[in-house]
Amino acid sequence: MYPIEGHHHISMLTKDAQYNNRFYRTILGLRRVKVTVNQDDPSMYHLFYGDRTGSPGTELTFFEMPFAGRTYRGTNAITRIGLVVPTEESLSYWKSRFEEHNVKHGEVTTYANRQALHFEDAEGLRMVLLVSKGERLPHYEVWDKSEVPIEHQILGMGAVEITVRRMNKIAGTLTNILGYTEVSRTEDEAIFRSAKGDVFGEIVVKSDDGPAEKPGRGSIHHLAIRVKDDEELSYYEEQVRLHGFHSSGIVDRFYFKSLYFRESNGILFEIATDGPGFTIDGDVETLGERLDLPPFLEERRTEIEENLAPIE
Repeated sequence: MYPIEGHHHISMLTKDAQYNNRFYRTILGLRRVKVTVNQDDPSMYHLFYGDRTGSPGTELTFFEMPFAGRTYRGTNAITRIGLVVPTEESLSYWKSRFEEHNVKHGEVTTYANRQALHFEDAEGLRMVLLVSKGERLPHYEVWDKSEVPIEHQILGMGAVEITVRRMNKIAGTLTNILGYTEVSRTEDEAIFRSAKGDVFGEIVVKSDDGPAEKPGRGSIHHLAIRVKDDEELSYYEEQVRLHGFHSSGIVDRFYFKSLYFRESNGILFEIATDGPGFTIDGDVETLGERLDLPPFLEERRTEIEENLAPIE
């Protein structure tokens, strides 16, 4: 079995790309590394934020859906995103920053056995800052033009929370197909880690028998996890099939290749390759400053640009 390297990216829905752009760049201090469109529906923006180059494991991505309604929270959904910060002192910095910018947040507490600070954006997307225990992504690159000081910058995605009715079903998918290790379990919660075994590949599964979530603005569409290359992706395509799940087949997203499937609770997983990455059609210094399109959409650039409202 090829090891899952950890999280690759996570994709959400936003009603307002302008607000989203301000919040994730200005308040969270992430770099906007790619402005592109939903390849399956190029009438909507697809925005990517992360470290200096949008390294796998740092990417938060958003589809803009201007007519998205509110999210009705519930089970059988991805329900919270962990973001890793360097130290406990970083939590104090972020608490003050959230107060300054009127961001909804709680008090410093613990989550998934770490010091933590819960917060939400204005669309209700639930996130939590988690203190690193010395862990760092080897390929993480500091964004030196961030409004957040280097010593407190977000290092990447940490524990991702998934809430389901049938915990044993998703546990079987994670351990038997994807090679995750179950590191703890109570009646209502279990924690899994990918083969690499650190916070950047952690999944917290919570049990809830209530009504299913109805997605809208601020909801999480899917979680993408990392493999190195095409060979490893093909391996997982076969594993998904052998375990009785239907998949999308391998899809070339230009910046990486992907495979999508839903496990038994309806949670959508993507398995994505590390490369070639966002510099395939752009210079590192100017990433995210213009609308980039994959080659198969380039001939429609004029039409696509006319249907998109400009973003700062």
